[in-house]
Amino acid sequence: MLNYNILKFKNLIFCISVLIFTFLILNLSLAATPEELRNAIEQKSRELQEINNKIKENQKTLEQIQNQNKTLTYEIKNLDYNINQINLGIRYSEVNIEKLNLEINSLQYDINEAETDINSKKEAIIKIIQEFQKKDNETPLLIFLKNKSLSDSVFEAQNLTDLNTNLKLEIENLKQAKEKMTNKLDQSTNKKQLLEIENNNLKNKKLILSDIKKEKNIILAQTKNQEKIYQNIISDLQKKQIEIAQEIDKLEESLRLSFNPDVLPIKRSGILSYPLNEVTITQEYGYTNSAKILYKTKFHNGVDFEAPIGTPVFAADDGEVIAVGNNGRLQYGKFVLIKHNNNLATLYGHLSKQIVQKGEIVKRGEVIGYSGNTGYSTGPHLHFGVYWLPTVTLKPFPGAGLVPVGVTVNPLDYL
Repeated sequence: MLNYNILKFKNLIFCISVLIFTFLILNLSLAATPEELRNAIEQKSRELQEINNKIKENQKTLEQIQNQNKTLTYEIKNLDYNINQINLGIRYSEVNIEKLNLEINSLQYDINEAETDINSKKEAIIKIIQEFQKKDNETPLLIFLKNKSLSDSVFEAQNLTDLNTNLKLEIENLKQAKEKMTNKLDQSTNKKQLLEIENNNLKNKKLILSDIKKEKNIILAQTKNQEKIYQNIISDLQKKQIEIAQEIDKLEESLRLSFNPDVLPIKRSGILSYPLNEVTITQEYGYTNSAKILYKTKFHNGVDFEAPIGTPVFAADDGEVIAVGNNGRLQYGKFVLIKHNNNLATLYGHLSKQIVQKGEIVKRGEVIGYSGNTGYSTGPHLHFGVYWLPTVTLKPFPGAGLVPVGVTVNPLDYL
């Protein structure tokens, strides 16, 4: 009982220490000078670049081990690399949150400075107007009549002209100061929105990490750490996947008979936006060698993008989520399907996590999930498919559940 109370006391002390430390950090950032904030922001930018470089290096290693034979050792190594990758992603989000907070504090200095400048310029305008009011009833004739000398009259007339010029100048300065403040306020609002998004990214990446660790434990439990059992599982998955892929090929060929390309948007860049911030194509649409080797089909019905696990995935256009599914270790794994108002639908496959629900309305560029390695996949990437909306359906397959099927078009025609 004594040990338990000591442990409770230690936990209490630890919690208080964390709170004090957090409070001190927050106050230090608020008390920092603008120059100190700029230096801290630059430091965070360098740290983010270093983490990003590590993520890219880790991704290259993952791509290299994907060429190895599918063994239990390979599977565990692959999961360990993914765990390392998502840990790097978590650290990236943490540092980015710190950077965004610093940028918001820096912008607050600029906003306060702009506010002071605006008030100063308002006071200058008020003084000029008060001077005008004093001389409001004085015409050029009265100015000349009241002064004893011509030079005094000319000086006073010039003074009125100067007041008018200064008033115009101060009004223009006030306008510029207000525009500057509006710009800084907009930047601050944008940074706060990015901060909210990054906080959500951090929360979801931690959930993804937990899921990957659970997946590793499930594989070890299913195989009992025995290669033979693992190979039997993989063999069964490959058979099911080939059946699904070939059936989808047949269905899509059949649906294509009724395909009318005239009802689709005119092919041009920008109809859809890229679903990732950084774009590297690893497999194109159509008759690819990879489709023939990996999936035992001739046709790849989408575009594959390189995407380290946990990378935010964005909606390619405004639309409604019509399906959020999970094909397990087959086909697309975790996927999101969105219908748009231009006769197109977009598919996002092999996700590690979906954060939208069926029926939800999404905006172009909104985060809908995170890239992963779910489904029948050789490594972390995003499968992006574009469908002719009227043909899209969800077909049930044994072991995979509901799988999106329909007439596909080349995504690169619209990105």
